[in-house]
Amino acid sequence: MIVDIARLLLGLLVMLFHRPLANFIMAREHALDRVLRARGVRFPEPPSERMAHNIYFGLGAFICVISMARLWFFLQG
Repeated sequence: MIVDIARLLLGLLVMLFHRPLANFIMAREHALDRVLRARGVRFPEPPSERMAHNIYFGLGAFICVISMARLWFFLQG
């Protein structure tokens, strides 16, 4: 039960800080993309900033929903 509560709090934190988290990860991804392209390795373009924000918000919401469902079933049975 402690793990599910911690997972729920993690999901809430990801939802709360989805913009700074996505910006941080995207900055690292763009730097890696530049390094790899300079060496001749071609990958698809990284997602846009807006899409990254939506992905991290959705990930946080998904974590919260799964954690709430697990807590619900734990408390019911």
